[in-house]
Order: sequence, then C-alpha cells, then structure tokens
Amino acid sequence: MDTERIFKSARFLQPNDREPIRSVITTSPHATVVAWYVLPQQEIPAHQHPEGQDTWTILSGQGEYYLDRAGTTKSIVIGDVVIAPAGAVHGVYNDSDEPLIFISIVAPSDAGYELVDRL
Repeated sequence: MDTERIFKSARFLQPNDREPIRSVITTSPHATVVAWYVLPQQEIPAHQHPEGQDTWTILSGQGEYYLDRAGTTKSIVIGDVVIAPAGAVHGVYNDSDEPLIFISIVAPSDAGYELVDRL
C-alpha cells in the first residue's frame, strides 16, 4: 500500500503542444487526483463522469468552463473551485495567453468517463 500523503503538484505538470496532459498524482478506490496543464487554445472536451463528482481547483490561468451540452460557458480563474456533480457536463477551453493549471479530484475513482456531443 502506498503511504505517501504529500505531493508536489509541480512534479506532475506536463505541457504538451498537441493536447493537454492528464498526469495522475495518486489514485485509490475512493478518488483519483490529477494535475492538468492546458496551454493557450487547448481544450479538455465536454465530458461527464456518470458515477462520480469531478472537483477542480484552479492554480493558475483562466478558461471558459463548459456547463452543458449546448456549449454554455462560464469563466474560471485562479483560486476558483469548480464542482461537476455526477453526470454533469464539463470541460474547458483555455482562451487566454497563459497556461491553465489545475488539480482535479474525481471521486470515486471508478466514476466513469464519457465524451459528450455538444448541440
């Protein structure tokens, strides 16, 4: 059993020119903690977790957060905590000139993942 309980998020941040990288920090049956590094003009497509919640803590940058299938968005910025309950559509587009960096906690780990077609 992994007993490490304190992690340096910077160790997991991986910029990639092609697409945002999902870097798993730690996982257990209860939750998966992920570091995201989203470059300007990159997107995490609209998706949902049918069986669990996805909570984001924005560490730096900003983006347009998807709220539904229709493409409704709301700006998210450094310091925001963003919650997508089970089955809620979410994703983000980095519309700024700076990287969007955040930590995501999906609980439970087997929450599922489904891409969502936008209307």
